[in-house]
Amino acid sequence: MRVKLEDVCERGSSNLKQSDIADAHGDYPIYGASGYIGNVNFYHQEKPYVAVVKDGAGIGRTTLHPAKSSVIGTMQYLIPKENVLPEYLCYVVRYMHLEKYFTGATIPHIYFKDYKNEQFNLDSLEEQAKIVDVLGECEKIIAEREEESRKLDDLIKARFVELFGDPIENPKGWDVATVGKLVTEVRYGTSSPAVDGGQYPYLRMNNLTYDGHIDLSDLKYIDVPDEEKEKCVVRKGDVLFNRTNSVELVGKTAVFDLPEEMIIAGYIIRVRLGERILPEVFSQYMNLEALKDILRSMAKGAVNQANINAQELQSIKIYVPDMELQKEFIVIKDQIDKSKVVVQKALAETQKLFDSLMQKYFG
Repeated sequence: MRVKLEDVCERGSSNLKQSDIADAHGDYPIYGASGYIGNVNFYHQEKPYVAVVKDGAGIGRTTLHPAKSSVIGTMQYLIPKENVLPEYLCYVVRYMHLEKYFTGATIPHIYFKDYKNEQFNLDSLEEQAKIVDVLGECEKIIAEREEESRKLDDLIKARFVELFGDPIENPKGWDVATVGKLVTEVRYGTSSPAVDGGQYPYLRMNNLTYDGHIDLSDLKYIDVPDEEKEKCVVRKGDVLFNRTNSVELVGKTAVFDLPEEMIIAGYIIRVRLGERILPEVFSQYMNLEALKDILRSMAKGAVNQANINAQELQSIKIYVPDMELQKEFIVIKDQIDKSKVVVQKALAETQKLFDSLMQKYFG
């Protein structure tokens, strides 16, 4: 049966601010846009419900919450009616991608009145339970694959420290040099905007992952004049450094290992290294948690737009291990990466199945 979202849930609102509950204690959980905040001595919802981030970062993110809990005011309650299971409603709303309804530039927001007429297929309660079980199993497998991938990344980091030693204490006594002494070139990307039908793939800060990979799932394109191209083009072997982001994410570093030339945005610094250190070793070093702590401490600017400029990047001191040992690390990393490829393929296949099931059930 085809129904509207408002046919299966009611809107609820919260006027709670996080500052209101800073010192609160109790038995009932309260949630915000980033998840669980803490416990308080009251609750707003007697039964399980769905919540949608309606203001600010993460807008449209949809989560399921337990009975006798609450959310803060940046989130919207969607309270299930008798004809829908809370879990089923959560999948439905996630399928709708409500972020497409956002308005506002400085602080984006979405309103129930704008998306309440979204339509979807509503099954019987018995069939809803079966669908929830199927989708839940898919998500369980996805989570397991993601955990496998994270563990392989952790293994690479562990082998790095095992070979070269702690990056701060340098117990093996490697030569130490500033980044500036190890590079042949450091350049900022272009400030030009992406354009539809652009000639070159355009890498932005969200295309670099926290753990040092390149994510092309949201790739834009750009045109640049021939005379400007060399200033902002990246080629295989270049290292990318995310100079501007939130304090938590600033300094993401990745080796560009793709065969196709791409253009980088101004929030990224292109680093070309000399012969003393290999790109994969440099990138892995910069992505160790100890170095991320240093990067966060040196970043300047607002919390949501912290910055590390090229001069500051080049002032960072790193150890320079023996080249033969660096090459040994590359062999180890390549072997682990082969396992990651298998895991990532399985993850992509399961995600594709999940997406097709969502389309089948709700589209």
